[in-house]
Amino acid sequence: MTQTLPHSLLQALVGDEEVGAFFSDEAELEALLRVESALAVAEAKAGLVSEEAAGRIAEACRVFQADWPRLALGLAQDGVIVPELVRQLRRAVGEPYAQSVHLGATSQDIIDTGLILRLKAVIEIFGHRLDALIHALHGLKDRDGSISLMAHTRMQQALPFTAADKIDTWLQPLERHREALEALSQRLLVVQLGGPIGTRKELKGHGDAVADRMAEMLGLGFAPSWHSQRDRIGEFAAFLSLLTGTLGKLGQDIVLMAQIELAEVRLAGGGGSSAMPHKSNPVRAEILVALARFNAGLLGTLHQALIHENERSGAAWTLEWMVLPQMTIASAAALHKAQGLIGDIRFSRSKVSARSRG
Repeated sequence: MTQTLPHSLLQALVGDEEVGAFFSDEAELEALLRVESALAVAEAKAGLVSEEAAGRIAEACRVFQADWPRLALGLAQDGVIVPELVRQLRRAVGEPYAQSVHLGATSQDIIDTGLILRLKAVIEIFGHRLDALIHALHGLKDRDGSISLMAHTRMQQALPFTAADKIDTWLQPLERHREALEALSQRLLVVQLGGPIGTRKELKGHGDAVADRMAEMLGLGFAPSWHSQRDRIGEFAAFLSLLTGTLGKLGQDIVLMAQIELAEVRLAGGGGSSAMPHKSNPVRAEILVALARFNAGLLGTLHQALIHENERSGAAWTLEWMVLPQMTIASAAALHKAQGLIGDIRFSRSKVSARSRG
């Protein structure tokens, strides 16, 4: 399983079990097998393998039982899991159909398309969570929007405004992120099929037809091979950093507004202190700030993985595997924490605003 944190207890604070499950070994294997099955069926439609072979491969993928230790050894040896997976799958399929497994494909086709299948499910979750958060912020604005606050610029008291003005600074970027997620999905959620060097030549003139059929079966879009073109992944990572950055700004504002000296918001679900029982710490808000900074730092690392030498880079690809799950899970955690935080907020007229009106 992809380990995103050094200690499992920390998952309760900054993890996300629902989205994290899509980056488990089991979820990845399931996705890889779906791709291998779709490849065989699509190739049968194109006449590249027999219908009997495709049927046997699809059934073997459905009931496949992995030898996990050998998969781990194969990954350590080959740098990718697919060569050993194909060896095991061919044994499961048996003769005379074993050589029809993985025909004309390369490891990257299976791994990238498997990743996109999992990201499709993740993006659906993100969409639901964003919708719920946006709805909650509109509700907060309707309830508390008329409450008077004091604006601050450069950490200094500025001029009076309302809670609605403050909420808009959180809400409007989130609405833009929701629109951006829809547009990004069209570019990101596409099949990968290129063969060894990304030309589809091993599919004997049927490459586009096979890729199109695979896309249809898997519920993805069609695209030319994009082995060394990682802008789709880079754009998704940039979206994640922008999203958590917006949520971090929301969290930072609430941390400041919840200070006893200002008391512009009260939090129903604050955290306690081991030494000062009177305290109610803005834990969820602080976590939003931490996750935003975490993703902002990782974005630069992920964008290093855009640099593929020639037609494939083992180094860049491995770096992508290490970083993208962490960014995705952090973003899911931030959305979950933000929704809980908004549910706990109640605005009150700030002490500074009250004094300024004398």
